[in-house]
Amino acid sequence: MSYAEFLSKKALVSVPTGIADVPALNPMLFDYQHAITGWALRRGRAAIFADCGLGKTPMQLEWAQHVAARTNGAVLMLAPLAVAEQTEREARKFGVEARYCRHDDGYNGVIVTNYEMLEHFDPRRFSGVVLDESSILKAYDGATRTAITEAFGQIPFRLACTATPAPNDFMELGNHAEFLGVMSRAEMLATFFVHDGGETQNWRLKGHARSDFWKWLASWAVMLRHPADLGFNGAGYELPALHTTQHTVHTVATDGALFAMEAQTLQERIAARRASVEERADQCAALVNANAEPWVVWCHLNSEADALLARIPDAVEVRGADDHETKRRTLLDFAEGRIRVLVTKPSIAGFGMNWQHCAHMAFVGVSDSWEQYYQAVRRCWRFGQERPVHVHVIAADTEGAVVSNLKRKDAQADELARELVAHMADLNKAAIGGTVRQMDTYVEDVAQGDKWTLYRGDCVDAMRQLAADSVHFSVHSPPFASLYTYSASDRDMGNCRSHDEFFEHYRFAIAEMFRLTKPGRLASVHCMNLPTSKVRDGVIGLRDFRGEIIRAYEAAGWVYHSEVVIWKDPVTAMQRTKAIGLLYKQLKKDSAMSRQGIPDYLVTFRKPGENPEPVTKEPEDFPVTLWQRYASPVWMDINPSDTLQYRSAREHEDERHICPLQLDVIRRAVRLWSNRGDVVLSPFAGIGSEGVVSLEEGRRFVGMELKGSYFGQAARNLANAHESHATDLFTEAAA
Repeated sequence: MSYAEFLSKKALVSVPTGIADVPALNPMLFDYQHAITGWALRRGRAAIFADCGLGKTPMQLEWAQHVAARTNGAVLMLAPLAVAEQTEREARKFGVEARYCRHDDGYNGVIVTNYEMLEHFDPRRFSGVVLDESSILKAYDGATRTAITEAFGQIPFRLACTATPAPNDFMELGNHAEFLGVMSRAEMLATFFVHDGGETQNWRLKGHARSDFWKWLASWAVMLRHPADLGFNGAGYELPALHTTQHTVHTVATDGALFAMEAQTLQERIAARRASVEERADQCAALVNANAEPWVVWCHLNSEADALLARIPDAVEVRGADDHETKRRTLLDFAEGRIRVLVTKPSIAGFGMNWQHCAHMAFVGVSDSWEQYYQAVRRCWRFGQERPVHVHVIAADTEGAVVSNLKRKDAQADELARELVAHMADLNKAAIGGTVRQMDTYVEDVAQGDKWTLYRGDCVDAMRQLAADSVHFSVHSPPFASLYTYSASDRDMGNCRSHDEFFEHYRFAIAEMFRLTKPGRLASVHCMNLPTSKVRDGVIGLRDFRGEIIRAYEAAGWVYHSEVVIWKDPVTAMQRTKAIGLLYKQLKKDSAMSRQGIPDYLVTFRKPGENPEPVTKEPEDFPVTLWQRYASPVWMDINPSDTLQYRSAREHEDERHICPLQLDVIRRAVRLWSNRGDVVLSPFAGIGSEGVVSLEEGRRFVGMELKGSYFGQAARNLANAHESHATDLFTEAAA
């Protein structure tokens, strides 16, 4: 495969797959539902973020019906437990033919099933798929979410429907974009967010990209909390009053304290909750038993449920250990009024159910998840509810101001929704087309100075402009697969959908470096093994990134020459990453998950052949004491802060070189494996670290950098670099 063919294959182009000539839609749909459904059909792959009670079910049924008719195929609708049968009943109400199935019986139409039943269906036979309450995917592990995304990755029609996303949960939006084939989560992060180092899950929206982000999101997703958000008449869509009351249960101080101390950490709050189960259950039972109306009682601990069942005579519980059929039957019995009091957890029944017949609920303890609380409340407090809804939050005095914290998070969610709605005025227009993928404009440029040349552009293309056997030594730190993504360009090797795709791309650069390097000369690669996470990989562990690099270089003809381990302080790594394996408290919890810190490596490869220009060292220039330090298989004395970013101002507050290579690592490699006047290459020049050191050490430098802001900073750094005569090798050796 040529490089151009690979880039074409790598490109994620969101081609509209919808129905251009949407037929007449069901007249039972309200005007805003009609507009959204028509837009989603034209789009082909879309998300509907509509608040509870706005009619997501009829919209997705109408969408599925037209997709099945147009493609003459089957459409699979996945819904939470017990919601699937509600959907089947709703279909009959709207005149849509939909069949609830627990196994694939070959029906060629709209099929409704539970997420738990997905394994009984072959995704390849469906022309469309609907994820009802798609936010529920967050309740599954990363491997399951990935499996769902990959299973339906080739289906042309995809619809994801859920209520308003959790406040500031950009990962949820990224997961939806990836499922719909609009843009991978890594691309979304690269395009609109910045990672300032530290914890790898912490990204923030770039200040200059806020407007573009919301406009991009509004091009494939509709978000509304009220029909008026899209310019429609909202008459009749007013929520009833919501009365939220916190009941504080007073606890007895322990450990000789005069007063019960308020919990500060998550562990302390959980401990406070466990210590007050009986008191909170008493308070809740007094409320529920005082009237004969339906109640939903939410809990988080099995001990809470046991205490409630012992105190409320007609309460029925749905527990996680129940089989699917028992859960389904009990939830439907409550929805249809055969059960008065339902006791369950938000994680079990907090999504999708419509309980407008109930206007009373109690939380016997609240988790830190605003979304779980919000979704649980909206089972009853939704459009169509005719009575005021009363929510009682029962907490111990040691748990703090629970309600005020929930209200603060609710205000955050309102802010997010308002900001998005402000960019969605045109979503109800028939002219809405397909999504255009956000792409960096590819720019080529060259900057030159005394003894250095820097190319802006794709390193593979740039290296092809250089003569074979023209480089004496190369040193670089490649993108660590997709751990850090630098740009949205398909040419960015950090912008990959998988490790396999990264190495497929990286091999083109490895081959070019092999062609450019003189026989017998070396190339050094700075790398580390990569931590895996449950969210991204489905399991916590390590990936042998160093070994994969070695195998890729050997496959290209290089000889595995040597490597050195670069020690990193595990305490600093723990403070920066909060990795579970490095936490001291993990030893007490389960030390089977504890591990050592992850060092860096400098792995060096040699091009076969006789070296035409031997690299020679005079004893007076390279004393034996210095050689002994360089020859050590572990470098314990590398200063992690000795990087170029601390010497250069950032070009933009949102732009920062994420993981610059330590200057002393470059310096030792350049001194050891090259002569003065040699050409040193870096295909990933970044802000110019390898080039600055090479010039200081009397070498020439040629580098490549794709990202414009880095290229500009690297050019300035190289222009300001000068050959240094201040470093005394004897002084270094004595140190």
